[in-house]
Amino acid sequence: MPILPRTFYARPTLTVARELLGARLVRLLDGVRLAGLITETEAYIGETDLGCHARAGRTKRTEVMYGPPGLAYVYFTYGMHWCLNAVTEAEGFPAAVLIRAIRPVEGVEVIAARRRGRDADGPAKLTQALGIDGALNGADLCSADNGLWIEAGDPVPDQAVTIGPRVGLYTVPEPWKSQPWRFRARLD
Repeated sequence: MPILPRTFYARPTLTVARELLGARLVRLLDGVRLAGLITETEAYIGETDLGCHARAGRTKRTEVMYGPPGLAYVYFTYGMHWCLNAVTEAEGFPAAVLIRAIRPVEGVEVIAARRRGRDADGPAKLTQALGIDGALNGADLCSADNGLWIEAGDPVPDQAVTIGPRVGLYTVPEPWKSQPWRFRARLD
């Protein structure tokens, strides 16, 4: 499958979040190709979105979000977990899609070993499974050169997609807490 081009990411974040479902997240780790179909995403859109890291403006942490679309925004959370996002929209506008879950399809044994037999159904779980950490912050997802990219997949029909509020925004006020910006796919 072809690697998704920058034009894929240079669109409204909600569109990208929905259309990433079924795409193939690929990591080349120690010469082994690991991949999973993306089954869950969340959209984070601009400085006015109080659930988005960019609510604090341009900082060292959020700088990548202001960059060109198609970059990886990888951040550390809760003092122990890495999370992977794909930067979206126009350069200078901070928006990204959090990749929350994958269904492993390549390098399944390696992924299982990295997760000690547990699933990769969660943003920190998938980064652990694929060996994604802060060294990949700012990596170009539109190229295989850095060992992390996203390939096109089969479109997921609307009837196989659930849309709801984002997860874990306990202290975020409304309406941001309940925005229906989380997308989950049932892949057969």
